[in-house]
Amino acid sequence: MTEPQLTSRDVLLQADDIQRAAAFYEKVLGLSVFLRQDTLIGLEAGAFRLFLDKGTPYGPVFEVFVDDLDAAKSRMVAAGCRIEQEDPAVPKCYVRDPFGLVFNIAAR
Repeated sequence: MTEPQLTSRDVLLQADDIQRAAAFYEKVLGLSVFLRQDTLIGLEAGAFRLFLDKGTPYGPVFEVFVDDLDAAKSRMVAAGCRIEQEDPAVPKCYVRDPFGLVFNIAAR
């Protein structure tokens, strides 16, 4: 029996100029674009996929899957995490841990 996946291989970076950022990652690191939208660009890196999102920079955002989103948010806040941004329509729930790492928690 396989264990459920706890993390995705997606890493997200916010940038004011995602076109410029994508050009950098394509030309300098050799990543290839697999998704291009007005506010989101996806690049394939092999071991991970890098998404460039137009918006306020948080640094790298990793994604963690949970069974119960509300319980996970409560547990994380009680442990010293801070909810940075939340939008159930996306779905997006950015959490900053006490050590500065930002991640999106998402329902499995």
